[in-house]
Amino acid sequence: MDIMNIDIMDILMYAVYILIFPGLLFTCVFGLWLAGIDRKVVARMQHRKGPPLAQPAYDFLKLLGKECIVPDGAARITFLAAPWLGLASLVVTVLFIPIGGLQAFGTGGDTVVILYLLTIPTLAMILGGSASGSPFAGVGSSRTMVAIMSYELPLILIILAVGKAAGGYGVTFSLGQITLFQYLTAPFILDWRLVPAAIAMLFVIPCEVGQHPFDVGEAETEICEGPLVEYSGAPLAVFKLSHAIKMFVMTALFSALFLGGVTTGMLWLDIVLTLAFCSVVTLVCMSLLHAISARFRVEQLFKFFWTVVSGLALVSLLLVWFC
Repeated sequence: MDIMNIDIMDILMYAVYILIFPGLLFTCVFGLWLAGIDRKVVARMQHRKGPPLAQPAYDFLKLLGKECIVPDGAARITFLAAPWLGLASLVVTVLFIPIGGLQAFGTGGDTVVILYLLTIPTLAMILGGSASGSPFAGVGSSRTMVAIMSYELPLILIILAVGKAAGGYGVTFSLGQITLFQYLTAPFILDWRLVPAAIAMLFVIPCEVGQHPFDVGEAETEICEGPLVEYSGAPLAVFKLSHAIKMFVMTALFSALFLGGVTTGMLWLDIVLTLAFCSVVTLVCMSLLHAISARFRVEQLFKFFWTVVSGLALVSLLLVWFC
């Protein structure tokens, strides 16, 4: 009986993690909140009033009530399943990231798992766009593939640099160990060797999210949102929600890698502190860049990430390895 009770309690605990905190409900609410902050701040920087902070949530609810139209000739199952696949992978991803010191799922290779999971939403968008049969979606999908190849290299170098700094003689791929090391010493943002990697991560975040000026795959003014051009109704709402959640996931990952170990001793206050860090990172690497930069061309994006951003990450990796 005791074993059965323990199993039931474990199941309930994991259900809470997945569905409420830090899973689906929490990521949806705070992701939409970050999207609202981003839109509001960009509007203010451009001398506009801007929408209310809850506008992304309003847009999401409105799209849920719209009709879903599947194009003639589209691969129906792939077209409709792609948004949900991307959303599910993001919810799973956040379970591996410490939020206020709470990590729902932890393994010895958290960062490797996260790297794989983060590619799924983008690949789901490519699959969904390709399944629609639209030429705009085809162009957007090919551009998105270039973006993936652009930011994956510096992201891997960043994770290696942070893992080496926390692993001592080896390289650790555990976010829990990375956070614990920072708790025992100091946040990596204060380590001069990892400052270039932190700067590189601030460029990787908007590209991974698909945010201006690195939104070459969607590019509304050029190819009508690319892979999303044929989407409407609930599937489009899910893609928009996934975009907002990815903002939270990437900023939370930055907080775990470079601002981990900052604690007040109270779980709820540590969660608030993590959310504050995520909000600040959003303003710095997404809102600011959006307001002051024009969109990169595809070849500019690839060159920038494989030279400047990868160079910054590589400098940190070499400094950590030899200094």
